Amino acid sequence: MGRFLPLIWKNALRNRRRSLLTIFSVGLSLCLLGVMMAIYYALYLQETNPAQALRITTRNRVSITLPMPAFYLDRILRTPGVAEAMPWQWFGGSYKDERDPDNFFPRFGVDPKKAFRIFSEMKMPEDQIKAFQSERRACIVGKAVAAKHGFKTGDRITITGDIYPMNLEVTVRGIYESELGSDSLFFDWEYVREALPAGRRDFLSSISILADSPESVPRIINAIDDQFRNATVQTRTETERAFALGFLNQLGNIKLILLSVCGAVTFTLMLVSANTMAMSVRERVREVGILKTLGFKPHQILTIILSEAALIAWLGGTLGFLLASGLCLMIRSGPAFSAEISTLSVKPPVAAMLMVVAIFVAVGSSLVPALAAARMPILDALRRTD
Repeated sequence: MGRFLPLIWKNALRNRRRSLLTIFSVGLSLCLLGVMMAIYYALYLQETNPAQALRITTRNRVSITLPMPAFYLDRILRTPGVAEAMPWQWFGGSYKDERDPDNFFPRFGVDPKKAFRIFSEMKMPEDQIKAFQSERRACIVGKAVAAKHGFKTGDRITITGDIYPMNLEVTVRGIYESELGSDSLFFDWEYVREALPAGRRDFLSSISILADSPESVPRIINAIDDQFRNATVQTRTETERAFALGFLNQLGNIKLILLSVCGAVTFTLMLVSANTMAMSVRERVREVGILKTLGFKPHQILTIILSEAALIAWLGGTLGFLLASGLCLMIRSGPAFSAEISTLSVKPPVAAMLMVVAIFVAVGSSLVPALAAARMPILDALRRTD
């Protein structure tokens, strides 16, 4: 096979314009396919981060937009297996011009004294942690948000309220880093709670819970929901990852959408490859006859033609991988709806699958014209003039 490599390379690039356009088309298709596969892998197949695997979220069973009584927090803290729990409140609001999507970043109310225990992957200097915990109007922002908006410690930030009838005026006392994303702002929930009307103070929208071990998570989930099964406000408790996916699934069946796009891209890719290889083989029928005259066996001709398709697919796959990696970088630089998306990349299993799909599609689509050329009698091949 090695002795045929120069011939394979030369034939694959004999029509350079068509070959380059095919490689570019394959690369763009595989870029889209790679991003879709990377998202699917991150959301449904990627192993959960050890810190995230210990976290659970409780909310109103009907909808997260509906509150639940604040005293649920104390009862949850007494549940066996629960190491810690705190309010996890979405503030919403708008920063500067709400019409500019670049001004959006998540804002959450938490308990500063518990936040760094529950979110153990968050790292920040100790003096900044103490400042956040000691000042009621303090906040901390992620490194990505700080870099994007130019926030520094000591800066004052005003968030115009919409869900809550107040403006959130806080001072940056720390900038944190996290391997699961650093694109949020955290503030002391008590600051907002004290400013709320009396009728809204004793309600929470969600509670973040830390389990004492991964093995305790299923038991805690069942125990919490069983506690409130006969209550006026029932709860829905789930892992942090499932909680994040719940937001995404409000847009529709995301898993089906991703698989459908992957299928459509693969089908389109097969059409592009089949058309290119059919044209290439049709132009070289007389050459195939000459190769047979020189003693080339049908299986050797078949191997050469399929190898040309695989080479073009490999070049296109490499381009697609590079483009997909760059696009994933852009996606994780923007607003993220889950920790998985904030660290999105083309992981090795996804890259390997991408190349397998590229070569499989190329070889599969070129198999029919390659077999036809390899089986064509010598005289018929030499008589062809097109």
